[in-house]
Amino acid sequence: MCEYSGEPGRGGALRVLAAAQWVSTTTGRITTDGHSWMTAVHWVADPKHKRYTPSRNHGPRGMNETTLLIAQELANLQECRPGIDYLMFKTKASERTVEYHLDMLREAGLLTYRSRGTRISGGVNQASVYERVIPAAFDEFHGIRTIQRDETAPAYTRVPVGIAEEGRKLIGKLAKKAARKVRRRRSRTRVSGRSRCTPMQGGTSAFSSAGTSTSPSETMLASGSTSHPTQKKTDRGPQNLNTVGRRFQLGQELVTNVPWLQKASPCRVSWITRHCADAGWTWREVQAAAEEHSPIDPADTRRPSGLLAHRLKGVHLLYASPESRQQLMLAWQESTAQEHFRHSGYDAPAPHAAPDGVEVSEAQAAFGAAVRAANASGSSHAASANDQAGLMYAAGSIDLHALSPHEIGMHRAYAADDPTYVRSLLDTLSDTAVRQLLTSKLVDQALAALRLTTPTPAPAF
Repeated sequence: MCEYSGEPGRGGALRVLAAAQWVSTTTGRITTDGHSWMTAVHWVADPKHKRYTPSRNHGPRGMNETTLLIAQELANLQECRPGIDYLMFKTKASERTVEYHLDMLREAGLLTYRSRGTRISGGVNQASVYERVIPAAFDEFHGIRTIQRDETAPAYTRVPVGIAEEGRKLIGKLAKKAARKVRRRRSRTRVSGRSRCTPMQGGTSAFSSAGTSTSPSETMLASGSTSHPTQKKTDRGPQNLNTVGRRFQLGQELVTNVPWLQKASPCRVSWITRHCADAGWTWREVQAAAEEHSPIDPADTRRPSGLLAHRLKGVHLLYASPESRQQLMLAWQESTAQEHFRHSGYDAPAPHAAPDGVEVSEAQAAFGAAVRAANASGSSHAASANDQAGLMYAAGSIDLHALSPHEIGMHRAYAADDPTYVRSLLDTLSDTAVRQLLTSKLVDQALAALRLTTPTPAPAF
């Protein structure tokens, strides 16, 4: 089960197949003495003779100090059952590094599996149990004679009974190496690629070990000037987004600004609109393309991302140029379907009563009388050069200066408590005049309340 290229121990490569890395199939002998096992490890890991070469094309090219450090930890264990986390903690090495060196120890015939560990998802991970093995090539090279005391026992229970005279000196050298404790080297990082210096001549010696290094002058430190070839830019502007960043930016803008997309995932919306983001679309243009044929009610939208994907299928090819997208925006803003959807809740019953017991019809009649009085007053003063021509009412419009602050506050109070009052004003005046009187916030809130309280039939085209 062992492969040798050349003579084992004399420049050849010792390599054990995977099938021979078990106790039942190994050709070596098991040892319980960690010191004896470390002599075999030092013999195999000798860099001068290169007795072992890993079969991996990646990872370490051979055994090194990390291998000896891990082997030293294994030799100190009473039961050779080390966990990967334990060896990582003791050697300060990464998980991949520990796995590489354990694989090399097994492939060199120094470790064998007694039972292999398991990793069960959601369960407790079991560490592998190893046996420390001295390869048969080690005994053959040093002339170590072994016998098997019990004929019925396995071959790996052989014990040494003698050694050749020429092998004693070699074993003595390996024993000295095994007795020496292996320590991990400290990493020495050079500061700025130069030797360390003592600018203020600190210490008891008047001579600085830094050689020609000198301290900068106080004027240079105070002014902040430097002779470094690459100066820092303190006026850095905003960095440009890459393709992925632009996609996420568009998705976040859609979720934030489009009402029927507020419950959608920004990541999913970013993926759906990736073609539009790559073409330079804005979130307004994406909304216009999605609502081009029919408006979308947030209350009726159950899967906003799925609806968006259905509406945007192929639109980046249909509106490929900025001019076509501009026409799309104009058509969407002026569409009769959008206007119908904006005022579709006018026929809903009033959810709230008018304040202070005043009927809505009375307030509407009072407002109509005020409009007629203002129009009559405007016609009587039309001939005067200093008359208030810009403050008069036109047909379907209203001038806020003709109303007192008390009257304006009364109308806004009616609109805040009764959305149907806004509907009545929109039937009488234009949308611009009503928004000047009541503010756009009150108008939008009232229209939204009417849409939520009354199911809206689909508009006919």
